[in-house]
Amino acid sequence: MESTGSYLKKHTEALVKDVGLEAACELTGKSKATLGRYYSDSDEHSDRFMPVDAVAALEKASRYPHVTSALAELQGITMSYDAERKNAPDGGVNSDVIALSQRFAMLMGEYQQSILDGVISINEAKRLLRETLALQHVLIDMKLHLEEESGS
Repeated sequence: MESTGSYLKKHTEALVKDVGLEAACELTGKSKATLGRYYSDSDEHSDRFMPVDAVAALEKASRYPHVTSALAELQGITMSYDAERKNAPDGGVNSDVIALSQRFAMLMGEYQQSILDGVISINEAKRLLRETLALQHVLIDMKLHLEEESGS
């Protein structure tokens, strides 16, 4: 299977797992077996991908638009995604700078823990990826606040 297909299948699997297999079946009207085929990397299912309407239904219920994000990345597109519901009012750029340093410190802490034995395991890589994505969200917030303040 070409790398693009494999990449999309991994994100499809992440989407289904994010929503939960039972809920994904209910939302899409597809069976567990059918959903499994959409992210299976076996040769017999290499040309099967989840239909767009099913992706849309699942991403509406998920915490993150896994497949849409993967498609954007494959095209070199940067997306702005904000599903965070903050308890405190928005503090603008100053709050973003503080959040940025906190997220970066968390990323560096995860990295330091991950590299102790000289090998980054799959679980460690997943934690690093989560921290990297959180850092990206803070940077997007900061970009939006800076654009707002500059009148762009």
